[in-house]
Amino acid sequence: MSAQTSRYESDTLPAETVDVVVIGGGAAGLNGALMLARSRRSVVVIDNGTPRNAPAAAMHGFIVLDGTPPPEILKRGRQQVRQYGGQIVFGEVAATEPAAPTADGDLRFTVTLADGRTLTARRVLVATGLRDVLPEVPGLAEHWGRSVVHCPYCHGWEVRDKPIGLLATGPASLHHALLFRQLTDDLVYFTNGTVLDEDARARFAARNIRNVEIEVQEVVNDEGGALAGLRLVDGTFVERRVIAVATQLQARTEGLDGLKLPMEDLPDNTGRRFASAMAGTTDVPGVWVAGNATDLTAQVGASAAAGALAGSHINALLATADTDAALAAAQAENAPA
Repeated sequence: MSAQTSRYESDTLPAETVDVVVIGGGAAGLNGALMLARSRRSVVVIDNGTPRNAPAAAMHGFIVLDGTPPPEILKRGRQQVRQYGGQIVFGEVAATEPAAPTADGDLRFTVTLADGRTLTARRVLVATGLRDVLPEVPGLAEHWGRSVVHCPYCHGWEVRDKPIGLLATGPASLHHALLFRQLTDDLVYFTNGTVLDEDARARFAARNIRNVEIEVQEVVNDEGGALAGLRLVDGTFVERRVIAVATQLQARTEGLDGLKLPMEDLPDNTGRRFASAMAGTTDVPGVWVAGNATDLTAQVGASAAAGALAGSHINALLATADTDAALAAAQAENAPA
């Protein structure tokens, strides 16, 4: 699930080679770009305007900015990157590929946008985020980010004390239920074809979590269009005002195949991410990854921090590369004829 925010003013794509291209304009990408721009690096953020949290009314769990609408956070972030000389380009990445290095061995990458424009960069920071894949239950998607939620830390306080239904998607849903039970005394667990063993039944009973083991047919709305509950395949209606669901988390990979970045599957079919190591480094030289594209459970604050760490690491290695090149040039100039 993703939704497009309103289009904003785009900078012109530079014709010259830049130090770093950041693919993705969310918290990780913008904070990485901020660190690079403040280090006087030429940096361009390519953003398609579809942040994961666009449907949400507010972002929570990040001190100082708690309760701020996601579009406002991104607007401020773009302004701050630009005030240090960074550029933000609204566009869709169609391809990203290694290009021929320079004569002194410095890396190059070519990014091609969907409209045919191209950009050359020395290094790449992938911060594309992820896509939430919801169960195929009719009516579920239309309430996503409001009455259908996934994260107890992002949305839990806002749905506290309401009648919550937890729609199971796999083994991870068992612990998910315990987290939402912290927020309400009225929690119903819909197994929806998943297995509930005796230990889980006992634990749920101890916490007064009710189980429904008949498959869910559809989401039902009230006359005003608000979520009213779930209808089961036997026709039974179970009143609920909130549905919690552990989505499958899929890193956004569009336009990145040419980099051949290694990927990893999470246990129990819960998601797929870009593999990364310290500071977002990858097995592909010159390419870093930060935020939800590699850390699927990171909230806004953690994603922003990861972007900052990756940006500072990129700058540090570029500083070494610049010094190596300067030294080689000086030695060549001073070499005996």
